[in-house]
Amino acid sequence: MLKYLFRVLLLFLPLGTFFVAANTPPVSAYSYLPETSMVRLSPSAKYISFRYVKNDDNFILVKDLKTGKVVGGINIGELNPKNAYFIDDNQILLVASEYRSIYGFEGRENISTAFIYNIKNKELRQLLIPGYGIYPGQTGLGRLIGISPDKAYAYMPAYVGERHETPRFDLLKVNLNQKRMPRRHAGGTRDTIDFFINDKGEPLARERFNQKRNLHIIEAMHDGRWISIFELETQYRTHSFVGLTKDYQSLVFIAGHQDNSAYYTMSLKDGTISTPYFAKKGRTITRVLTDLKRVVYGVEYGGLKPSYEFFDKKISQTIAGLQAEFQSNSVYLTDYSQDWSKLIFYLEGNEFAGDYILISGKQAVHLSASRPKIPSQLINPVSIGEYKAADGLTIPALITEPVKKSDKKYPLIVLPHGGPETNDKFGFDDIAQFLASRGYLVIQPQFRGSTGFGARFINLGYGEWGRKMQSDLNDAIPYAVDHFNADANKVCIMGWSYGGYAALSAAAFNSGLYKCAISINGVSDLTAMLAYEEDKHGEDHEITEYWQQAIQNDRYSEDDLDQLSPINFVADINIPVLLFHGEDDTVVPFEQSEDIYDELEDMDKTVEFIELEDEGHSILNNNASRYVVLKKVESFLQAHL
Repeated sequence: MLKYLFRVLLLFLPLGTFFVAANTPPVSAYSYLPETSMVRLSPSAKYISFRYVKNDDNFILVKDLKTGKVVGGINIGELNPKNAYFIDDNQILLVASEYRSIYGFEGRENISTAFIYNIKNKELRQLLIPGYGIYPGQTGLGRLIGISPDKAYAYMPAYVGERHETPRFDLLKVNLNQKRMPRRHAGGTRDTIDFFINDKGEPLARERFNQKRNLHIIEAMHDGRWISIFELETQYRTHSFVGLTKDYQSLVFIAGHQDNSAYYTMSLKDGTISTPYFAKKGRTITRVLTDLKRVVYGVEYGGLKPSYEFFDKKISQTIAGLQAEFQSNSVYLTDYSQDWSKLIFYLEGNEFAGDYILISGKQAVHLSASRPKIPSQLINPVSIGEYKAADGLTIPALITEPVKKSDKKYPLIVLPHGGPETNDKFGFDDIAQFLASRGYLVIQPQFRGSTGFGARFINLGYGEWGRKMQSDLNDAIPYAVDHFNADANKVCIMGWSYGGYAALSAAAFNSGLYKCAISINGVSDLTAMLAYEEDKHGEDHEITEYWQQAIQNDRYSEDDLDQLSPINFVADINIPVLLFHGEDDTVVPFEQSEDIYDELEDMDKTVEFIELEDEGHSILNNNASRYVVLKKVESFLQAHL
C-alpha cells in the first residue's frame, strides 16, 4: 500500500520540483512566505481552501477537488491569517491578526480577529468589532467554541462592557449571515476564560482563573445554575482544558503524568477525573484533534517529529504508515473531512520543502508545494543528534549540513530557538536552510527547558537563563566539530527572542568561543523584562508568575538577574554584534535592543542595528522584512565569519 501511495504522489508533483538546475536558490526563496499554506478541507470534502501568497498578492482561494477549478477567492490584503477552517461547504472562518492602534488606547497591539468568507457572494466580513456590542479595548477576538446546528450562528467569547467599566467575559451568539449586534448566550464573570457547549449550543461548563486568589475553577451548568466541580490553588494553570468527549458528558484536559503529559476526562456531573489516556513516556501532548464542536478524537505528541494517537485505530495506522514511508520527513496531520475518511497531511524534511497531500483510502493526491522555488535536490539534509552537556545531561539537537559538500571545515552557526519553553522541529527550517545554502553548518540545540522531551527536561531549565541553558549551547560546539567537520575557529551564534538573549549572553560572557552574534527581537536586560511583564499584566497575573518562576525560580534576586543581563556587561563584548527588532513588538519591548545598541555604540563596539517598521515579535508579516533580515545576515556573516 505504501509504495502505491508514493507512486501516486509522484504523479501529482510539479515537474519543476525534480528538474530544476542545481543552482543555489536566491535569498527570496527562503525569505518569502510559503506560496501556499493553511490548506483546509470542506466538511463534505468537495472543496479545499488555501492561502496563496506571491509577490504582492495575498489571497484565500477555494478549489473544487474533482475539477481543480477555482470556485471562490478573495484578496485579503495586509491581513496576516493564523488559521482558517470551513463552517460548511459555503462558509470559511478566517482568523487573522494585524498590528494596529485601538481607538482610545495608547500604543499598538496585535489584534486577532475572526472573519467569515461567503464563497457564493464573495463577501468577507469581520464578526466581532470592538465597541459594537462588546468592550472596545480588547485584542483577542478570533476564538470560536461552537456552531449552531443550522450553521447560522457562531458562539464566540468576548469581553462585554462600556469603556468606563471593568468588562465581563461572556459567551456571545454571532450571526454568520449578516451584520447584527452579537447577543449574550451565556454569562461569564471578570475572571472567566473559556466556555464549553454541546452540539445544540447549550452551555455545559465555564472555566475561570482568579489571578488574585490563584484559583483555577471549573463550573458546570446544573439546572440553570453554575455549580463548581473543580477548584485548584495554583500560581499558573497546570491543567489545560481543551475539549469535550463525544457524548458531551465530560470535559477533556491535558495535565502532567509522571515525566510526560496525558489526556484526562472530567465528569460534568460531579468533577470525577479519569485515569490518564494517551500517556507516552518522555513525550508531551502538544495538540488535540477536534471538530468545530470541540469533540476530541485524538492527540498529537511533541518532540523533534510529531506522532499521533487516536481512539479510532484506523486513523492511527494510516498516519503510522505514512510516517514509515516518509521517515526522512516530518508528517503533520493538518485537516480532515467531517467523517474522517479523507485526511490532509503536510510533509517537510529531507525530501519535501513543505508539501500538502490528500489521503483517501489507498489513494494519495498531491495538492500543493509551499516552496516551489526550492527543488528537492537543493534541500540541505537535516539529521537528529545528541550530545552530553557539561553536567552529563543529554541534549538533543538538529543538524543541517550544506547539500553542496566542501573539503574544508564548515563555519558553524549555533541557532538556539525562542521561547524558551518550545522546541525546534525536524523539517524545513527556512533560516537553517538559508544558512546551510550559503555553506554554513547549522546546529539547533534543544537545551534544557525545551519542550517535547518530558516535564523533567522542562523543569531543569527553570532558573537557568544565562547559566546551564547557556552552557548547553556552548557544549554544542565540540560536538559539531567532532562529528560534522565544523571549524571551531569560525563559530557565530544567532537567535530569535530567547535565542536573541542567548546570542547576546554569548557575546558578553563567552566571546572567546564565538566570532560574532546576531540577535533578533532579543532580551538584553532581564530585570527590565520582568518589570515589563508585571506592568503589562499585573503583579498577580499568571503570566507574570510564570516568568518569575522560569527566570528566577524562587532563588534569584534582582541583583542576580543584573549579573546575567548582557546590557550590564557591554564592556566585555569584543565580537561584532548584529541586532534586529520589530518596532511593534509587544512581547519583547523594542527598547531591549535599542538600549544595548546605544551602550555598544557609546563604547565604540562593532555593532549594527536594523529597525523593522510595521513588524512585531515574529517578523513574519511580510516578505520585505524577511528579505531584509536574511540579506543582512548573509553580508554580516561574510564579513565576520
